[in-house]
Amino acid sequence: MGAAGSKLEKALGDQFPEGERYFGLENFGNTCYCNSVLQALYFCVPFREQLLEYYAINKSTGDAEENLLTCLADLFTQISSQKKKTGVIAPKRFVQRLKKQNELFRSYMHQDAHEFLNFLLNELVDILEKEAKAVKSDTETSSPPEKTANGSKSVLPNGVLKEPLVTWVHKNFQGILTNETRCLQCETVTARDETFFDLSLDIEQNSSITSCLKNFSSTETLNAEDKFFCDKCCSLQEAQKRMKIKKPPHILVIHLKRFKYIEQLGRYKKLSYRVVFPLELKLSNTMEDSDIEYSLFAVVVHVGSGPNHGHYVSLVKSHNHWLFFDDENVEMIDESAVQTFFGSAQEYSSNTDHGYILFYESITATNKS
Repeated sequence: MGAAGSKLEKALGDQFPEGERYFGLENFGNTCYCNSVLQALYFCVPFREQLLEYYAINKSTGDAEENLLTCLADLFTQISSQKKKTGVIAPKRFVQRLKKQNELFRSYMHQDAHEFLNFLLNELVDILEKEAKAVKSDTETSSPPEKTANGSKSVLPNGVLKEPLVTWVHKNFQGILTNETRCLQCETVTARDETFFDLSLDIEQNSSITSCLKNFSSTETLNAEDKFFCDKCCSLQEAQKRMKIKKPPHILVIHLKRFKYIEQLGRYKKLSYRVVFPLELKLSNTMEDSDIEYSLFAVVVHVGSGPNHGHYVSLVKSHNHWLFFDDENVEMIDESAVQTFFGSAQEYSSNTDHGYILFYESITATNKS
């Protein structure tokens, strides 16, 4: 990698960002799913900064037990404190801990990068919540936490929900969806909120993220055997249901559902559909009055024609440069190259490199100016 590293330094020249590090990650036998997600998270700057801060505060205690959070914080600190600007690091401790923690990632089979991201974020939240409880050493005899999709809610003895702890993982990635159901008989609207760390979108051929998001929020009619039980009417009624984004996250992670179960085949198939993802995204299907603007900073790409084999790489934007991370290798790419990962307009194409997980950061007024 010495040559490749110096090649990257030459390519950037005096434009090499002050204090930044571009390191490839060694592959330990099919761990590209892990490497590609770790690179995307490393270049999610607010997340990285909070993780490094966490490491700095906690290393002084010295006796912290090893878990996925300490291994990740250790890895990110190792990268950011390298004397060299480029090179390769072996995320050995992190991968060992991951396999120890979850048997799903123990085999050398092809793993799903989205499943790994989901597991990792939820695991980090669990660890931070446990640590906060230990610090607080809560004397309340509350019943055990009731699990929700992305985190936990504690139920007090009187059945009232205690507000879940908001960690820095939540502050970066968590958004809130509202599931609205309108009874067509009495017009009563029932709304139920749910949190999310990423949005999983169904995809269609020759579509775009904007159209996929519109479909995600489109109105669905519940009738026949799908009728909705309306509390006001006290009976099953026809209803209209829609999903809206109530609180958009700071970091919007979009997972394109490229692996679909085909009943006739009795197995999963990879959808190589062309789905355009813009560098700047306006989110208009929210409950906010104005559109929320986001900027793309990372893409995890699945390379391969099927769901059970293939490879993962990532594209990352850092200080206005786009970089391509493929395990140990890191190289600069042109911004225009990003569109080669949209997918294939034809069913059978030689291009099998398709955007799978997209990472967008919201552009605040301060960022714009």
